[in-house]
Parts: sequence; structure tokens; C-alpha cells
Amino acid sequence: MALLFCAAAIHGQQPGQASAPLPKLTAPAANLPLPGAETLTYQVDWRLLPAGTVTMRLEQHGPQEQLSVTAATLGSISLLYRVNDRFQSVFDRATGCSQTLSKQTEEGRRRVNTDVRFDYADHRMVQTEKNLGRNSNKLGNGPLPACATDILSSIFYIATQPLSPGQGFSFPLADSLRTVAVDLKVQARENIKVPAGSFSTVRVEPTAEPGIVRNRGQIWIWYSDDARHIPVLMKARLFWGTVTLRLTNLETK
Repeated sequence: MALLFCAAAIHGQQPGQASAPLPKLTAPAANLPLPGAETLTYQVDWRLLPAGTVTMRLEQHGPQEQLSVTAATLGSISLLYRVNDRFQSVFDRATGCSQTLSKQTEEGRRRVNTDVRFDYADHRMVQTEKNLGRNSNKLGNGPLPACATDILSSIFYIATQPLSPGQGFSFPLADSLRTVAVDLKVQARENIKVPAGSFSTVRVEPTAEPGIVRNRGQIWIWYSDDARHIPVLMKARLFWGTVTLRLTNLETK
């Protein structure tokens, strides 16, 4: 739901657009460890209206990190357009390379299950999609670089990198059978107050190839300005309105 709304602002390459060389995915910094277990809960606002909740659960399973996400609309927004989505991403803790990505989306009348496997040996991503409403199946594949993050785990991949204002880096993001280069600009430090509390943060803005942001929107993420780099606030300004995710609760168990 709102998480993918935010991701849409940096994802995708338009048909006919020239492909630039993809950057390499820099491994997570050793002094910025990923949590062994952590649950983040967010309230979602659309424009000025409460729209829903998003919960993100990170768990370590040996050398891999599993990210599970649920997103659901609430109240009057559910009456207009009901959303009940579940996502799961698995990525390598040492390299940051995504391994698998699954999406179970229930949005309005649309019900689709999608599974993506990242085959780095063959440099291909393989996607199976089942449309439950139409009772149809689709199989596809696309090129894959030596290592890439995905549209979900990229939020936490960014958190494993040093975030100093005035600096930035680029990384490859794979989704929907294509990979795009994302440029991350670390903009400024700000004090932010959300329902979970007050935080000293650093604001970042990810963007994709020229023309993508202008046509799709903008996204900003505020990470806590400490070793944990917790995503405290996320905001996407899209053509149909602004979506904001504010941290309401954090559990580390």
C-alpha cells in the first residue's frame, strides 16, 4: 500500500529510455549492523486523512535477513478503496543482495500474488504472478546485475550505509523484471517528532534516472541520526497527493 506508493516515486524506467550503466551495490557497512529482530509500526496519512497502518518486521535467519511487511487501509479510506497487502523480502546480511521477494496484494477488486527469485548465477530474475480474480498465471524473467537490492529491502539497505549530509551514493534496485540505478542524496539533519517520540534525524532523497521523478513524484526518508538508522518518517509526494508514514512504535525483540 503506502510503502509501495513511496517506492513508486523512485522505481521504473520508461519505455524507450536509454539505459545508463548500473552502479555496484556496496556491501553494508560493518559498523552499521542490521538488527537481529525488530518491528516497526507506522501510521499512514494521505493528504490530511488517516489512511492506514504499515508494519515492518526484520528478523535474522543465519546469514540472511527477512523483511515482512503488512499494509492495510483504515476507516473511510477502506470504504473508498480497501487495501490489505502482505510482502516479504529476503536479502543477504553481508552483501545486501536480495534473494527473494513476494507480494500478496489485495487492492480494491485486484488480488494478485507475485513471487520473484533473484538468480545471480544466471544473472536473471524470475517472476511468477497469479491473478486470483482472473484465475490466470504469468511467468517472466529479466536481466539482473551481479548484486541488487529490491523495492522493499532498499529502505533498510540505505540504513546500512554512512549517511552524512552533503554526501550520497548510487545503487541498483531490481523490481518488475527490470533494474534501475537509484541515486541517494543525503540532504540535512533535522529534529523530527512522530508518535513514537522525538528523534534527531538525517533526511535523504532517493531519485532514479532523469524524467522518472518528474513523472512519478518525489520521496524523502528521515533516518535516526545514530548507529541504528531507524526510518522514522517517510513521505512521498505523488501526482494524486502526499502519502506520509510516521513511526508509532518500535520493538526490538
